[in-house]
Amino acid sequence: MDLIAHFQGARNLVFIQAGVPLFNEGEPGNTMYVLMEGSAAVVVAGHVIEVARPGALLGEMAVVDSSVRSATAIARSNCRLLPINSTQFDLLVRESPEFARHVMIVMADRLRRMNRRLLEAVYSEPTIRDILRRQSSPADENLR
Repeated sequence: MDLIAHFQGARNLVFIQAGVPLFNEGEPGNTMYVLMEGSAAVVVAGHVIEVARPGALLGEMAVVDSSVRSATAIARSNCRLLPINSTQFDLLVRESPEFARHVMIVMADRLRRMNRRLLEAVYSEPTIRDILRRQSSPADENLR
């Protein structure tokens, strides 16, 4: 779904200057954003995990499950965004199943990418067996 085309006529766009956070990890959130222009960094625990470009959704998780923000989003360049609060989100989901499906696809894609990153991190770390082998003395080698 082309969100930029879908929301082209929106009148309630907000402008965020480069370097300014859209929202912060751990804060309550009831608004998500469609990034119409610019780019934003998505940061978790101080690490950039994604660079959002025009058409990206930001902050959708907090709107979907009414929880605190799981990430910080910071404008990397001047941005124009369309805010969508939880009431508007519910209306969009009812009126446009395509929009609802798009949000689910975005969330599934992010989950898959995070799973890959987690696996890469797990497999790049030494296993307990590797650590024990490194710590064993040459005399221990004869016992194996």
